[in-house]
Amino acid sequence: MKKVLQFLYKNQANIYKISLVVLTVFLIVYFFPKGYKFKYDIDKNTPWPYENLYAQFDYSILKSNEELKEERDDIVKNHSPYYEFDQNIYRNAKKSFSSDIKNILPDSLEQYNPKRVKQFVKKTFDDLYQFGLRIDEDRFPEDKVVILKKGPKVEEVLLSAIYKQDDLKNYINAAVENSPYKDLKENIMELFFKNTEVNVFYNAELTEKSLNQKLDNISQTRGTVKKGSKIISKGEIVDSDKYQKLVSLKAEYESQDWDDSSLNTVIVGYVLLVSLAFLMLLLFIKKYREDIYEDNNKITFIFFNILFIVGLSLVVLHFNPDYVYVVPICILPLTLKAFFDPRLGLFTHVITVLILGFIVPNSFEYMFLQIIAGIVTILTVSELYKRANLFISVFQITLVYLVSYLAFNLIQEGSIYEIEGQKFILFLLSGVGLLFVQPLIYSYEKVFGLISDLSLLELSDTNSKILKQLAETAPGTFHHSLNVANLAEASANEIGANALLVRVGALYHDIGKMKQPTYFSENQKTSVSAHDELEPLESARIIINHRAYGIEMAKKQKLPDRIIDFIRTHHGTSLVYYFYKNQQEIDGESADENNFRYPGPKPFNKETAILMMCDSVEAASKSLKEPNTKIINSFVEKIIDKQVEDRQFLNADITFREIEQIKKILKGKLKNIYHLRVEYPE
Repeated sequence: MKKVLQFLYKNQANIYKISLVVLTVFLIVYFFPKGYKFKYDIDKNTPWPYENLYAQFDYSILKSNEELKEERDDIVKNHSPYYEFDQNIYRNAKKSFSSDIKNILPDSLEQYNPKRVKQFVKKTFDDLYQFGLRIDEDRFPEDKVVILKKGPKVEEVLLSAIYKQDDLKNYINAAVENSPYKDLKENIMELFFKNTEVNVFYNAELTEKSLNQKLDNISQTRGTVKKGSKIISKGEIVDSDKYQKLVSLKAEYESQDWDDSSLNTVIVGYVLLVSLAFLMLLLFIKKYREDIYEDNNKITFIFFNILFIVGLSLVVLHFNPDYVYVVPICILPLTLKAFFDPRLGLFTHVITVLILGFIVPNSFEYMFLQIIAGIVTILTVSELYKRANLFISVFQITLVYLVSYLAFNLIQEGSIYEIEGQKFILFLLSGVGLLFVQPLIYSYEKVFGLISDLSLLELSDTNSKILKQLAETAPGTFHHSLNVANLAEASANEIGANALLVRVGALYHDIGKMKQPTYFSENQKTSVSAHDELEPLESARIIINHRAYGIEMAKKQKLPDRIIDFIRTHHGTSLVYYFYKNQQEIDGESADENNFRYPGPKPFNKETAILMMCDSVEAASKSLKEPNTKIINSFVEKIIDKQVEDRQFLNADITFREIEQIKKILKGKLKNIYHLRVEYPE
């Protein structure tokens, strides 16, 4: 049992990584859609690259989206709207009309036969209300066939057969002009206007219900493919008809019911493929980003981001697979580039796209578009803390999406008019989603304790509380830190390191000197040194302890670990040479060198190595008297070569060529500081 516990303790980091991979694979596969996976990719208007394909079972041919849309449009266009004839209004109008007919004949016109006049007026009324009276509206054209509902009975009539209220005057005029009762026109007109009322109304609810019923009854299929019949031959062009047969076969194949044995087999396949993808990611990180591999917090962060993107895509796929492009998947490389580096961001993005390629429709098209977009993200997004850069990059990423999708559809459809405009809207929405990367990065910094360029920019402000305190307490050290920051930033730019990170690290690397500022030469205002009354060992201890004090202060101020790393490593395991030599004068060869060495660790990346070089060169340059080009060149070479010989950069990912480039920058900067000029001949 004891050996088991020892084994677990020694390998806890690796056990954690294995557990993390297992958990991530389980969550992804568990929520993967389960179903048969069609083994062929279907690309329209391209040659069929596989063997001759025969139908293994009878299946129906699905109608294309264009066919369904055309059928729906035709139904909507030809659908007859419903109008309702209100019988109560008609009866009341007729009753009122009948009671007023007796007043139609004035006393001066007794030559007319009252009975015939009443018959004429009633017939005119009945003709008017044969299909009813409606209000004037432009909802439908007058030649539209509508369904008129009179109680339980319905009949189809032309809309123009239902008189409009505004046409009442013309209708009466026409009826009277064609009768022998022209002299009674005003009386008849008064009678009709007094007693007629609109009684036919458009029934929107019934019309909508009827239309939806027709749309719901649209058949999704047209014809069938019989078992054993050839669907397509190898090399044959996938035209529209064959494309629809293949798509229908795929839909039928993937909708088949599973038995437990088949389901378990597919799950095993998914587990193996997803696990293999994550294994490749871990191997890449271990081989090329060992510092990240050793940090379980960073590994957790990377896997969490993959899980977040895959989970978001699965939610959208469950809702509607057509909306899969609305997911701003390029947030993943954007985020990882902000915290780590472009290569890791792109590699992780590709792995994530490959995993999603198992389940998305049109997987080849999806993977091509997303990988291209990921490459553009890595190439274009720089200095994320500048808001304008983010907007420009999002525009470029969205443009690449649009152009790539357009190219695919030109190949598949053979016409620009067949392209779905909805997809372009999805790409635009995805671009808008990318703008949320900045608040997302801020959240990640708080949750995972990481640091991005956005935070580095804030920390580089010399008006921050701790830097203002440094300027007041140890002004010489503050000035030294500014000079080192300038030298380090220029050096980092020269070799392609993170210039902003090394600049911020340089600003904070000596904050520990605030504890005992007068024991450091740059803060001494007189020629009398505080070390004159101390033993060399005590003086060395004070000098060395500024590193530990700095780490303590940085943690109290909650500075990120990446900045504290500069405080830890800026002296590596170098020797406090001056006080060591003083101790040798007292103890001779018995002086213990280990008492005069910084505890380390040594610089472990380019940025910390750059700071160590720049810090040593800038501090020692104060001792130069009457410097010239030759002295400065020799001075820089001597200091940095001594650090190389002392193996201070053994753990840093920095080459001899890059060290030579840094030397060149430091020589040039020192010459500018000392205002050296070319010596002219006398």
